[in-house]
Amino acid sequence: MRNRPVNLKHTVAAIGPLLLLSGMALADVPPPELFDKLREAEPAEAKRIEGEVARIWSRSGSASMDLLLKRGREAMEAGDNRLAIEHLTALTDHAPDFAEGFHARARAYFRSDLYGPALADLERALALDPQHYEAIFGFAVMVQEFGDLRRAAELYRRVLAIHPNHENAQTALSRLKRDGIGREL
Repeated sequence: MRNRPVNLKHTVAAIGPLLLLSGMALADVPPPELFDKLREAEPAEAKRIEGEVARIWSRSGSASMDLLLKRGREAMEAGDNRLAIEHLTALTDHAPDFAEGFHARARAYFRSDLYGPALADLERALALDPQHYEAIFGFAVMVQEFGDLRRAAELYRRVLAIHPNHENAQTALSRLKRDGIGREL
């Protein structure tokens, strides 16, 4: 009987991703009670709760993934959307179940006038976290920009159903109502 040499390269390639994924923690999700508080909060308290929700959304469960999110956001703040997309693509590749990674990359794509990829990332973020009111708001902004004002109004109302004190959604919906769009009959 002849011993065949073991090709470790293929073995490591097959086992490596499994080990990587098994060690990866899950992203934090804001508890439903926090959204209940957000719906009932006065504006000042809502700001505090909004910050708490944002902090939870920003925790991927992995320090290295959180660093990629931070670097992507910093690149966006510096106006380097190409670099932001690179960091955030690395993030979404390695943490495909992290909604905030897709939301952040959608913002970078939008700022780069890459609307198709931005919409795809917003859809992915919302599939992962239907309560992600910032992703819903981003989707509404894009829909409004494309001229579907009624759908945009629906989406702004959806944001306000989750976060009634969301100032940008309130302002956008008020503007649409002023133009005769988005009024409920």
